[in-house]
Amino acid sequence: MPSVRRLNKKLAARFGGAVRAAYENGVVTLTGEAPSWAEVVEAGRLCAARGKYTLVNEVRCPAEPQPPMKLPAVRDELLEGRSFDVAVIGGGVVGCAVARELTRWKLRVALIEKEHDVAMQASSRNDGMVHPGIDLRRGTLKQRYNARGNAMYDAVCTELGVPFRRTGQILCLRQKWARYLVPLTPLYWRSMGVPCESLSRAQVLEREPGLSGEVQCGLSFPTAGIVCPYGLTIAYAENAADNGAELFLDTAVTGMELEKGEIRRLHTNRGSFSARVVVNAAGVFSDELAQMAGDRFFTIHPRRGTNSILDKKAAGQVKTIASMLGTADTKKAHTKGGGIVSTVDGNLLIGPDAVETPDREDYATSRASVENTFRRQGRALPTLATGDIITYFTGVRAPTFEEDFIIEMGRKTGNILHCAGIQSPGLTTAPAVALDIEKMAVDYLSTLKPVEKNENYDPIRHGPPVLREMDDEGRAALFRQNPDYGIIISRCEEVSKGEILDALRSPIPVPTVDGIKKRVRPGMGRCQGGFCSPLVTQIIAEYLNCPLEEVRKSSEQAVITYG
Repeated sequence: MPSVRRLNKKLAARFGGAVRAAYENGVVTLTGEAPSWAEVVEAGRLCAARGKYTLVNEVRCPAEPQPPMKLPAVRDELLEGRSFDVAVIGGGVVGCAVARELTRWKLRVALIEKEHDVAMQASSRNDGMVHPGIDLRRGTLKQRYNARGNAMYDAVCTELGVPFRRTGQILCLRQKWARYLVPLTPLYWRSMGVPCESLSRAQVLEREPGLSGEVQCGLSFPTAGIVCPYGLTIAYAENAADNGAELFLDTAVTGMELEKGEIRRLHTNRGSFSARVVVNAAGVFSDELAQMAGDRFFTIHPRRGTNSILDKKAAGQVKTIASMLGTADTKKAHTKGGGIVSTVDGNLLIGPDAVETPDREDYATSRASVENTFRRQGRALPTLATGDIITYFTGVRAPTFEEDFIIEMGRKTGNILHCAGIQSPGLTTAPAVALDIEKMAVDYLSTLKPVEKNENYDPIRHGPPVLREMDDEGRAALFRQNPDYGIIISRCEEVSKGEILDALRSPIPVPTVDGIKKRVRPGMGRCQGGFCSPLVTQIIAEYLNCPLEEVRKSSEQAVITYG
């Protein structure tokens, strides 16, 4: 039990009595007001203590209030009266992975996502890096799941038909004294289960000739890799659907009915339904979902990060994942400092940074964020140029104040399973986290009814053909089979009409321009859709047999044309 008196003494010294702490049943709760959001976060960090208790931060900031969750426009009774064994709330990479693993069993599985597609928030707005496990505290859930998840990636991506490359990561040092210490440090990483080798200056520059002449030495982490984060999420969701899970898009959970310490009904904008087990994989809204369930014992404080994508002509500057140690204050900013990432699609990605924000859906990008990131990463790669940027995007992480994951059954509510606080390395850990969530859900359901294996479960996702990855002979055979594969729609990414139609016929079709973009990449190249987007819009309209102005960019509200 913490000393509440000591906590309040620290808070009084900093906030003059405007913020107070109370303790009950393993949870410290902060109340009061602060003049800025930065000070709300500061109060939480001041009182957080990993492993001793969890923290609920209810300090208000009238000057920077937290906006409410954006709700879908659709209103109908699609879910009214339905009943499921498991409802997974959240269509990010963890939620989709959990849904897929649960279909190994004869269960009625619902995957609920408030956006118009899966992977619309953090799971499409990150760097796609599969982390080797550096910068993770020993003994944390992050560290434990990262080791397991990283080792699973080759097999998982093979099953799901998702490109994955183990590029390795090089951490560079520019201090001369590091040349004497670096040869000893691999022993520490190996003790953490992270393969590592030290590199001399010559070895670093042999592997990555474009890196800065300031480099004195480096560390190589060969298990680091790169994957398309939204591609993996879509593949998980499609395989879940193929195995019997039901996906409900444009569906937001707005409330719950509780009875005798359990969730009896969930209310949504598409009707009310019941589920024996609820998996809380709601990302930045996971603490709000816990609140609805009467089981809140943690707080999410949103943290923005901006990444930039460079034109493929700049891709040859780095072949791996590279960064310079000391490009960010990782202890204060709670970020690995970003890096230079050679993506699985042949671009370079630069970023991200880390900025606290009260808005859980704050996807704005700023010039300052981009310039600061390039200035930091330019120490490792002097040839970096903002002129090579073809697009940039911002994601919002979902950290708790303990800066660790929460993977556990409800503390007050018996049939909720929390998968919360999932931030970096959340993408890396998703395959391993999903297995544990599957086991916990099945163990709970087994106390209510017999749970049998699904003998028809197929872990293999048979993805459509990808022309740009085929040789001339393979392409020619495909053209003869279907002439639509010979009509190139996106010159930048070599995407054909046939591939776009494949996406429209997929297990989870999302007939929007962005939905097609995420699945087969038209609009991902240098022109960013300037040439191909009108053609994609026309193909969707013809496929749906609807007027052109009914086709949307990303959701019902994202109108492209008005006539």
